Amino acid sequence: MKKKNSTVQLVKHKNNYLKDKKIKKIYKIFKNILFKHIKYESFCIGVSGGPDSLALAYLSKIYSKEFKTKYRVLIVNHRLRKESAKEAKEVKSILLKERILSKILKWKGETPKSNIQSNARQIRHGLLLKECYSLKIKNLILGHQMNDFIESFLIRLFRGSGLKGLTSFNQVSFLNKNNQKIIRPLITIKKKDLIYISKKIFGKYIVDPTNFNEKYLRTRIRNHINNFKSDGLDINKIKLTIKNLQIAEDSLDYYFQKSIQKYVRQINQNKWLISNKILDQESKEIIFRATGYVISKVGNTYYSPRGKNLQNLIEKMRNTKPLKVTLGKCIIERVKNSFIISNEFKI
Repeated sequence: MKKKNSTVQLVKHKNNYLKDKKIKKIYKIFKNILFKHIKYESFCIGVSGGPDSLALAYLSKIYSKEFKTKYRVLIVNHRLRKESAKEAKEVKSILLKERILSKILKWKGETPKSNIQSNARQIRHGLLLKECYSLKIKNLILGHQMNDFIESFLIRLFRGSGLKGLTSFNQVSFLNKNNQKIIRPLITIKKKDLIYISKKIFGKYIVDPTNFNEKYLRTRIRNHINNFKSDGLDINKIKLTIKNLQIAEDSLDYYFQKSIQKYVRQINQNKWLISNKILDQESKEIIFRATGYVISKVGNTYYSPRGKNLQNLIEKMRNTKPLKVTLGKCIIERVKNSFIISNEFKI
């Protein structure tokens, strides 16, 4: 597909706001979910300029006024496309018209050349969480909606993800590091309803051209979903499947937590230990989760290593030969009856 330039969708602006029944109904859902998780605490929101995040910005503004809470609006310039800097300034301008102040965060590291969408997510989340930490705010609010929820489930299904991966796109994700959490209060809202809000409030929104590029799996999944709807695809049945899987996931998580207490020990911030007894006394799934958890903690990464890489590591751990390998910004080394996991950049 030919690459498109970023465009702005223009529509007539009407100042109806919460007098609009649809917007009022969506705000009520948003408010109830957000209050459940943060109440009167401060929060940051990530805004990309798409209709989902612009709707999030407006709903957050109303919530802040109603509950007298402080919130910060953050825009990420990931520098993955030449239009990125211009788009970030455009988003800032769009928000300012509704008196919503924002700050642009710029990625200064090396631009990824592969797995671009996955790396872009990690860059965004990393920058947003780092800024939250510097502001002493533990709540990060993102604009993921129902369509994202379904797409992410199917993407992970295509990639052969395990139970945890298939159910990890939750309304709330708790991050042990810095006691932070990511909240997705729009996850039950359809994208078309957020487009409605964005058009109604801001009169425009940014369209990311990569959303139409079929070299990305998410785009192909989205197109498949649209095609399957005409064949009777029932989104509610997919949601029910995810809910049932989540029940099983909660049970497994209970045993995972117990295994961490039994076989894992933190030596210091950059070095953890895993007893090799875990290999003989726990199931494959628990071993997989515990190892990935420790590597993500020591490597200070938002995501665990990819499943295939992690499985290969575990196979090497089962081998009795000397072991010293790197994965997820960590060095994994066999030492007597244990495995030492160290941050490779902070030894």
